[in-house]
Amino acid sequence: MKDAPLVTLVLAVILVMALGWLLVVGRPILLPIVTAAISVYVMGSATEALRRQPVLRHLPTLILRSVVLIAFSLAVVVLALVVTSTITDIVAVLPKYQANLIAMLERIADRYDLDSAELWQEIRSMTIDRINLQSLTLSILGGFTAFGATIFLVIVYAAFMMSERTVFMRKLSAALANEDSAAQTIQAVTDINRKIGDYLAVKTLVNLILGVVSWVILWSFNVDFALFWAIVIGLLNYIPYVGSLLGVLFPSVLSLAQFGSIPTSAALTVLLTGAQMTVGGVLDPRLVGRQLNLSPFVVLTALSFWSSLWGIPGAILAIPLTSIVAIILSRFEATRFVAILLAERVDMPSRERRPPPDARKAAE
Repeated sequence: MKDAPLVTLVLAVILVMALGWLLVVGRPILLPIVTAAISVYVMGSATEALRRQPVLRHLPTLILRSVVLIAFSLAVVVLALVVTSTITDIVAVLPKYQANLIAMLERIADRYDLDSAELWQEIRSMTIDRINLQSLTLSILGGFTAFGATIFLVIVYAAFMMSERTVFMRKLSAALANEDSAAQTIQAVTDINRKIGDYLAVKTLVNLILGVVSWVILWSFNVDFALFWAIVIGLLNYIPYVGSLLGVLFPSVLSLAQFGSIPTSAALTVLLTGAQMTVGGVLDPRLVGRQLNLSPFVVLTALSFWSSLWGIPGAILAIPLTSIVAIILSRFEATRFVAILLAERVDMPSRERRPPPDARKAAE
């Protein structure tokens, strides 16, 4: 049929639109499941790391996975408690912060005799008089609060996924009757497990290091809620490009409101930026490298797409989710060209290709 390509294109567009609608409408259900699935990769890598230890290598896999799951659950619960309690404290001190910020700006205006200037009055009416630091901060932190609301479901889903991880491959192989399809699918799943697991495990280690260094800097400056901001910096570092900028911007701006001193806030900003540059310029490339092979443009596009769908959680999950899609696309001949377009380097897994028709006829 001459119209077959057009029909295929229309069906593909309809399918993409339906999937987009499903991702938006199904966010309350899908987000905890996807987050749990991504966290299972980290726990799987942690289990393998424990298995390599001489003392623990003889323990059953079930025990090692249980230990990792318990540690993960405790860490997530503690994280949720810290974030929840700190947000309450931040809301309580925001009026004081706003007053300090306005007083600092008024001192600057007095020093440079700007109060009588028409330009300053216009700037003031557009900025200071419209500043509502409380509502601004609450809207920013709302994404973290919404993410924390899914914590319990994430733990439950992750526990069941970890318990079924051993038999998943056997179930997948049994579900696919065609041996070639089964082998290809299992290879794709294995590739996803290896690449995403290694990336998330190393990225988590790097973010922990960054969080600890940032906490030391914040604590040395006596910044309020230093532990909370260190956690936020570590989480935001999962977001490429934008995350490191926001990780410096948030505590720096609120430190300016806390101290009302530009030199103090500037020194804090310089040190936090130095920590980000050290991690982003030295540790990140050496430990994480370019394992997932996504072009910078694709990374930015994925970041915009997933954050528009799921907010801050979507931004944090953008790279793993896009990488999974790219790996799946690279395993099928019909979609392999899309995976190549998404890649930064053209080194997709080589697969046995069918000979061209002329070669097959000659062989026959």
